[in-house]
Amino acid sequence: MYADNTLTPKEAARLCALGTLAGGPRTYEELAGSVRHFLDRIQGPILDVMGSSIELLKYEGLITIQSGESEQAVLAITDAGCVELETLLIADVRPGATDLNKLIVSLKFRFLHLLSRHEQVSQVDILIDTAESELVRLIDLRNHHHEDKGYLIEWIDMEIKVLKGRIDWLSAFKVQMT
Repeated sequence: MYADNTLTPKEAARLCALGTLAGGPRTYEELAGSVRHFLDRIQGPILDVMGSSIELLKYEGLITIQSGESEQAVLAITDAGCVELETLLIADVRPGATDLNKLIVSLKFRFLHLLSRHEQVSQVDILIDTAESELVRLIDLRNHHHEDKGYLIEWIDMEIKVLKGRIDWLSAFKVQMT
């Protein structure tokens, strides 16, 4: 993790793999394909890091081979893997609209149901706080550049509208959860 308790890209891939296996055993080939598909659809095409990541998860004892070998080996998450999954799921999210943040938020929502209700609400609070911090930053940027020529203000206004919509949606989602 980064120093601010947020996930690195490799940890996001680990979260995706462990969360996928938390849903039930899969073959090596199915797991790699599932993770690659999800990461590619959220972030766009990326370098293939799954093969080495799965091997590392096995080496660290976070997943185990139930049967078979090679691409057809059936993999399952271990107890240590479940602990690591929770650690990754409850990591913070950095403010900012980066592809990595979009991936991490989508992974949180994909696997949120694996956490206790208390942790689920806590994660939604983190997402609300992150969006509110970003909103404050954009409003400050808008105020600083309000007299600039060009189209920056229009773009900032659009981003502010999106963030306000996200905050409203997250707040309603939180109410629905409790």
